[in-house]
Amino acid sequence: MYALMLVRYRRPLPEIEAVTEAHRAYLRTLKEQGLLLASGPLDPRSGGMFLLRIQDADPLADLDAVRNNDPFFQAGLATYEPLVWNVVLGKDKLDQL
Repeated sequence: MYALMLVRYRRPLPEIEAVTEAHRAYLRTLKEQGLLLASGPLDPRSGGMFLLRIQDADPLADLDAVRNNDPFFQAGLATYEPLVWNVVLGKDKLDQL
C-alpha cells in the first residue's frame, strides 16, 4: 500500500531551515529502509510532501510513526496530513521502485 504525507509549516521559514538538515537526514533513513520513495518541498515553500510505501495491515500506525519521528514534528514546526492511497493505475511501476 502507498501513502502521501502532506506537511505544512507552522513557523517562519528561518525556523524551518534551522532543522532542515536533521529532517532530511531522517528522510534519508526512511529511504534506506524502503519506506520513503520520494520527498521534497512544495513550491512555493509552504511545506512538503512524502510518497511512502506502507504496510497494508495498519497503515495509520506506520504514518503516525513517520510523523512522530520527524524532527520538524518533534520541534513543533509542522503539521502532517496522512493520506492512505490505494493506487490502481501505475501501481506496477511503483512496486518496481
